Amino acid sequence: MTIQELNNVASQVRRDIVRMVHGCQSGHPGGSLGCTDFLTALYFEIMKHDPKFNMDGINEDLFFLSNGHISPLFYSILGRAGYFPIKEMATFRQIDSRLQGHPATEEGLPGVRVASGSLGQGLSVAIGAALAKKLNKDEHLVFSLHGDGELQEGQIWEAVMFAAHHKVDNLIATVDYNGQQIDGPTDEVMSLGNLAAKWEAFGWQVLEMDGHDMEAIVNTLQQAKKQTGQGKPIVIIMTTDMGKGVDFMEGSHKWHGIPPNDEQLANALEQLTETLGDY
Repeated sequence: MTIQELNNVASQVRRDIVRMVHGCQSGHPGGSLGCTDFLTALYFEIMKHDPKFNMDGINEDLFFLSNGHISPLFYSILGRAGYFPIKEMATFRQIDSRLQGHPATEEGLPGVRVASGSLGQGLSVAIGAALAKKLNKDEHLVFSLHGDGELQEGQIWEAVMFAAHHKVDNLIATVDYNGQQIDGPTDEVMSLGNLAAKWEAFGWQVLEMDGHDMEAIVNTLQQAKKQTGQGKPIVIIMTTDMGKGVDFMEGSHKWHGIPPNDEQLANALEQLTETLGDY
């Protein structure tokens, strides 16, 4: 896709997000909107993946969403990429829906390989999948996404040490560095310090990018792919704004986990262009 085509997909995905969260009056719009550009680029330009979906994932790139609370984004991307009918997005967080509040495997939703949302676990899962690919002599890659507040979990740093020690160099992790978490700014809850320096000190190759510049996202992900296979796992520190695209949500932790009301939904949709047709 061209950069403009990717931006068009991202605009529609943002519409999906606010409509899903409004429809059930529950969910997490802030981080979902902030990571929309990244996941759009990943699924529509960078990853080699198959919407027909085999759980084993052999001979295709894999993605693991560690910060599973941003499921509205994940579901919109999967639906728009052809994993399931987009009309199913209307069932988000409803009883017996395959689109649960956090992604789960029991419902059998194509594209979801692991239940996620218990923060801190996703990097370990991604490392396991990457090692499995090495054992299977499968040269495809594993991608993962993590919240910055999630880096306050100790399991993350155990996994970071493990991946560097075992040279898991077919893994590209991305950190959503928006500086916000449910209780407030990360600097006030538990400061993350110099993230790039920390990951480097743990033996990872570190890249940084603007998470709202589609061209920069595509170029950085392509650069990361070129640096795989060189003995180091790769992490991308991605700077984003929580709530990006909806002016009254941007930059505030208050929109981490609350839905818009009817008036706020209408306001949000006025700011987001319908490009692919609403579900």
